[in-house]
Amino acid sequence: MRYPESLRQRYKGILGYTGVIACIVGLLILSPLLCLPFYNNELCIGWAFLWPGLLTLLAGWVLSRLFLPRKAFNLTYQEGSVIVVLSWTVAILAGAVPFLISLDLSLTQAVFESTSGWTTTGLSVVDVTTAPHLVLFYRSVLQLAGGAGFAIIMLSALAGPAGTALSAAEGREGRLVPNIKRSAKLVVSMYTCYAAMGIVALRVVDMEWFDALNHSFTAVSTGGFSTRSQSIGYWNSPGVEAVIIVLMLLGSTNFLTSYMLLNRKFKLVLRNGELRLELAFLLFSLTLVFFGVTKNLYPILHEGLRVTIFQVVSAMSTTGFSTVGHENWGGLGWIVLIVLMLIGGGTGSTAGGLKQYRIYILYRGLLWEFRRLILPQKAVTDPDVWHGEQQRFISDEDLRHAGLFVFLYLAIFTFGSMIISAYGYSLKQALFEFASTLGTVGLSAGVTTADAPPGILWIQILGMLLGRLEFFTIIVGAIKLSQDLRSMAPNSTHF
Repeated sequence: MRYPESLRQRYKGILGYTGVIACIVGLLILSPLLCLPFYNNELCIGWAFLWPGLLTLLAGWVLSRLFLPRKAFNLTYQEGSVIVVLSWTVAILAGAVPFLISLDLSLTQAVFESTSGWTTTGLSVVDVTTAPHLVLFYRSVLQLAGGAGFAIIMLSALAGPAGTALSAAEGREGRLVPNIKRSAKLVVSMYTCYAAMGIVALRVVDMEWFDALNHSFTAVSTGGFSTRSQSIGYWNSPGVEAVIIVLMLLGSTNFLTSYMLLNRKFKLVLRNGELRLELAFLLFSLTLVFFGVTKNLYPILHEGLRVTIFQVVSAMSTTGFSTVGHENWGGLGWIVLIVLMLIGGGTGSTAGGLKQYRIYILYRGLLWEFRRLILPQKAVTDPDVWHGEQQRFISDEDLRHAGLFVFLYLAIFTFGSMIISAYGYSLKQALFEFASTLGTVGLSAGVTTADAPPGILWIQILGMLLGRLEFFTIIVGAIKLSQDLRSMAPNSTHF
């Protein structure tokens, strides 16, 4: 069979799987209509969600009916990357339409808000004090869905052998159990339980039902969208902060680690180097911020501790909730938060950033290199890490991949910070804002506003996408799609 024809057959399946995801996106866009019985005065903006949702659902249904293969076939990582790129493009563009219609936003602002929602970043150009309840709920649903990669997880559960490549391309390659369908269902169940428990717990600590629903969704997804302009600081409640902290930690912990905890495999959990690294970072950061920043700003001991714990956990989990501003924190506090936002949470969690597992691998590799320099040349030493119930030995390939990813991440961080700085913002603001953008955090130094220059918003849109999907997926997917389109062209010379 000629190569272009074979490729076209493969792409029919790719379009079919993309259609399934488009159906899910359409249903999510329609979800705010469930709030209309409670807020019937907002019926007039219901069509802002109805038509985009129905059209996306219809388009996805047509694609799935025409092209979804009757028998699922194995996808390569490159093909999975193409599906992820196409699906996220559809989700962001379709998801921007309700913002464009219901609010007085420009196209740039609507795409920015949609991207921030799907990528669980939490930076916002929407005035939440005047936004309708349907819009506030919609923002939270986007973060809940985007946080766990709901579209990809559901597709993995449906697609059989195709699910492995899709999960890997979307950054969810870790399985709780060998069977990918069962693993996907377990992740969805755990995630749903986290959100449900969060709603009840927040209501118990006197948060209203609507606020509890939204903040549970955005806390467990480590998204950070709030229904209040002061974020969690609006309530000034130790109880609310405690619940949110637990939800942020649950969301930023690898689902595989959480699953082992639920199954009481405590010895295996204690062997988890990523978790030990997280605890070390957390304790070190809390000590630095408390004694170097908040102890002097807040004379009352418990108040300083509250601020320290909440802000450090929010930055490390890449959630982006806040209880106070950071303008008067001083250089040390800003540096600690920037580093935490860059590192991010656990691999296979809803958090963003470089991921603690990569940092741990590089740390083990550094120790390994020192050991090889000291030991005799013929001595054999292999660094190992525990991933779930398996002991894995770190190879040179693992170190090379992690090192290249960190290099690329920091290079893009530097480039994005330079662009923001070029618009006249201070270096401190630029570094903080783009660390928050690339790490999909949501804490802001005052750069991201409704009247921010479009150039800044577009570089942040790109940064949020790169940070959420991780560079290799976007680069591989875009290159693969471009090459295949040329190969399938009528005048192609490929065979």
